[in-house]
Amino acid sequence: MSRLPAKDPLQDFSTFRPLAAPRGLTHQLVAQVAADITAGRLPPGSRLPTEKEMMVATGVSRTVVREAVACLRADGLVLVRQGVGAFVAQHVRRPFRIEIDELHSLREALEIMELRTGVEIEAAGLAAERGHAAEIREIAAAYDAIEGAIRRGESAVDEDFAFHRSIAEATGNAQFKRFLDYLGRFIIPRQSIRKSLPRLEDQRAYLTRIQTEHLEILQSIRAGAAAAARAAMRRHLRNSRKRYQKLAAEFGDGPVAAAAPAAAS
Repeated sequence: MSRLPAKDPLQDFSTFRPLAAPRGLTHQLVAQVAADITAGRLPPGSRLPTEKEMMVATGVSRTVVREAVACLRADGLVLVRQGVGAFVAQHVRRPFRIEIDELHSLREALEIMELRTGVEIEAAGLAAERGHAAEIREIAAAYDAIEGAIRRGESAVDEDFAFHRSIAEATGNAQFKRFLDYLGRFIIPRQSIRKSLPRLEDQRAYLTRIQTEHLEILQSIRAGAAAAARAAMRRHLRNSRKRYQKLAAEFGDGPVAAAAPAAAS
């Protein structure tokens, strides 16, 4: 049985501050406590305040406190001992996480896109090498769905993401799809594209150019040409970065947190 620390390192609750309402309160409390843990202000083995103490210190409800502790526990930052309390884990390893509402600018969003690029280039090559017929049909179906959305005058956001996701699925390695799902569609603000391309015919021409790149990727994967698939994905994502860098130059490096999700490309 593990022993409790002889002396509680947390003598007061000054590290816990009242929370502001605009962001999710649970998210705020998790971020606050996690920051204190990783900075050493809450050392390993120290006991967190009780639910009531946290409620008083932060001004949130019992439900928020319980949800926050559950999230911290799931992240491996906190251990909960039934009937005793919550304690900072002895060996803290901060989980990798990209918070969507912490992407304050288009430049930061582009940095995430660069991170994604390396993964997706390799995913395209592996899909060409390993993809089964059914999986390649799914990629083709996703491509066709983008075509249909373009004809309807839609932005093809979900269809575009499904195309990239289906390629990740065809790698035979579930981690590729998990990583892409983790990053999700919240990378480039769609409303910036709408500002840049206000006319429907311009948006359609823009998406048609992207579809040409998608077709090269699909054809290479269908042919089992791994090197060509990697090269096609590299061109596609490089061109995508250039398109969004142009937007940044035109509209500035403004905030992206409040923008709607955008197409994966």
